[in-house]
Amino acid sequence: MAKAKRKSSSVAQTATEPTYMPTLALVESIPPPPKRRASQRTQVTRVPPSRTNPDTNADVLDGPEALRASPDAEEKDERLDFGKVGLDAGKQIKDVDNDVPSLTGGDSDSSLSEMSDMESPVKQVPAKNTSRSAKVKVEATGEKVTMKSTSATKAKEPQFLDPEAEGEEEANEEEIQAALSRPPPVHSDYLPLPWKGRLGYACLCTYLRFSNPPVFSSRTCRIASIIENRHPLKNPNEPPHATKNRPDREQPADIARGQAYVESLGLANARDIVKMLRWNDRYGIKFMRLSSEMFPFASHEEYGYKLAPFASEALAEAGKVATELGHRLTTHPGQFTQLGSPRKPVIDNALRDLEYHAELLSLLKMPSQQDRDAVMILHLGGTFGDKAATLDRFRENYAKLPQGVKNRLVLENDDVSWSVHDLLPVCEELNIPMVLDFHHHNIIFDQEHIREGTKDIMNLYPRILATWKRKNITPKMHYSEPTPAAITGHQRRKHNPRVATLPPCPPDMDLMIEAKDKEQAVFELMRTFKLPGYHTFNDIIPHVRKDDNKPIKLPKKKTPRKKAKKPKKDTDDLEAAEQAIEEEELEAQEEFVQQVIPEEEIGMGGPEGRVYWPPGMEDWLRPVKRIVKKKDPDEKEKLTPAKKRKAAADAAASATKLEAEVLHEEGLTDASVGMTPTPAKRSKQEAPKKKSAVGKATPKKSGKSTALASAMSDDDDDEQDDASEVLPDLSDESPALPAKNTKKKKTTPARQSKRAKKMSYKEEEEEEGEEHDLI
Repeated sequence: MAKAKRKSSSVAQTATEPTYMPTLALVESIPPPPKRRASQRTQVTRVPPSRTNPDTNADVLDGPEALRASPDAEEKDERLDFGKVGLDAGKQIKDVDNDVPSLTGGDSDSSLSEMSDMESPVKQVPAKNTSRSAKVKVEATGEKVTMKSTSATKAKEPQFLDPEAEGEEEANEEEIQAALSRPPPVHSDYLPLPWKGRLGYACLCTYLRFSNPPVFSSRTCRIASIIENRHPLKNPNEPPHATKNRPDREQPADIARGQAYVESLGLANARDIVKMLRWNDRYGIKFMRLSSEMFPFASHEEYGYKLAPFASEALAEAGKVATELGHRLTTHPGQFTQLGSPRKPVIDNALRDLEYHAELLSLLKMPSQQDRDAVMILHLGGTFGDKAATLDRFRENYAKLPQGVKNRLVLENDDVSWSVHDLLPVCEELNIPMVLDFHHHNIIFDQEHIREGTKDIMNLYPRILATWKRKNITPKMHYSEPTPAAITGHQRRKHNPRVATLPPCPPDMDLMIEAKDKEQAVFELMRTFKLPGYHTFNDIIPHVRKDDNKPIKLPKKKTPRKKAKKPKKDTDDLEAAEQAIEEEELEAQEEFVQQVIPEEEIGMGGPEGRVYWPPGMEDWLRPVKRIVKKKDPDEKEKLTPAKKRKAAADAAASATKLEAEVLHEEGLTDASVGMTPTPAKRSKQEAPKKKSAVGKATPKKSGKSTALASAMSDDDDDEQDDASEVLPDLSDESPALPAKNTKKKKTTPARQSKRAKKMSYKEEEEEEGEEHDLI
């Protein structure tokens, strides 16, 4: 039985609700899917920009299809590398592989299950059950399908697995030999110069995506985020925050609140189209493909919604600007939108998706010719084992399409199953324009009628262009190139980041360049062939963006330090000099004001048009990412001057303590080992010295004065002998004296010498006379 239609009054579905998967035997009994709900709100309040900014809100993701060279290019290294730009791709880009189990096996509502019969060199790896406790058993009884699980299973989004996804494994020797032995391609040497057409790129402008704030039209989210945002914020008076103010799941859920959240992402995408169109026009680009992910889950069976009336005003404004600038806008539904599938759920999904794209383009409200040129490019999809039967189903389902969808539908040859010779007769039969993709044609072509290369296909130009002229639609073609290292057909499907030349198309053609580097691939062609607009742009300065209003931290104002007391005569001059320096610093801070860039000039490249980055230099788009080095536990920590002083003081204190402990154990004192006493010990030792010196100074006065006088009159030898009587002998042979006696002997002559100056020389003359008489 099909999944029950959700009532408008129902409460939010929990994550444990089972998902019913119909079997092939019950497909015919499945009722048609519910139609997309119309928005119940006529007015939508603007949400804070931070809520739709993926740089500040982790719930907002980049649509993976917009980052690819083309919707049929699924390989990870074929999309814009967020890691090189300095962002975390795991957090920025929606990865459906982590959301839902693989759909490579079993029945599924996804159109991918219809491609299991397609020839693909990719090895099918069975999906691993990451949950050990969850074991799901599906039992079919009559017309009912029930699911039994030992644990609750989370409701998951449908996975859009690309059957063309290329693995990391290398091609085997047989494939390489077969590729090398194929006939060489035959290319035309014609160049469509002088160029009069329009060059375009798909979905995303790399320069604007990494501006501040980012400008792009492929914001998306997960279904889990929609369900979570049905609950009110923990603090409704404050703006939402990734951690501080998230939805409170304990409060009642409201479906309208979750719908408002997903619609806010779509409105932010639609409003950014205007900025992208004006950016393109400044640099000579007049053609762009709109992202199919502009309105997340708009074509979903359960969570889908109509774009009118909530997005009518934003899209009409974008169409007005496109009309003013002469810009062509198109779309490209994913390769999973197929009208040739044998399974009804796949057809229903395709119908909803085509109606969503048709509504999006119609709400642009462009003039008649531009409105006709706004086409939807579609791949026919899988062959399902029988091309003729698949074409019959396509004819049948195409007849059921609304006229608005038929007016815009265009078929494109692919690089897996359907060649130009397969599709051109059908397009002529059903009056459907056909897009020629040169890259796909060089991989899949009818070898009985044509050779590989661009020369032979030119013979079919009249028939291809006639499919456009019959509907009065401006023709368009697609061009891309394989990577230089590609050899096998499987490897050549990968798109090169940029292209080196122009295809031999008419010079007035609208040419879509499908490359990973987006607008930079167009710039590369402009520079190579000096096409109109090549002089409008210049190389960007690495890691520098002068067209963003980034917050700049002003230097901190220095607080005046407390001034030490200085002599009065020097104070005035020093204060005057310091005051002059402080005034200069304050003036410099006042002049350091950020230049505010007008909103219409943000991200526009500045007056010099610095918007081009060389191949492989995506990292130039963002400032240099600050890399925080992890501390190595084995590496010694770098000491600051303060830490060095503290370490030296601690080492000195520990050494002193250790030495004192050693002396204490040996029973020695500082004086006995000749150590220098500390200031505290010195003050204690000098106190008794002063007292003893005062009491004993008078008796020793005359003797010591006589010794000094005799030392002055005798020769040097006698002087040394007399000095030895007064000063102690400090030679190694003499016994060690206490430290206090040593200091006493040293200091006594200095004190007595001052007193000797006050003595009378008369006494000294009498003593000398007595000595003379004795002689």
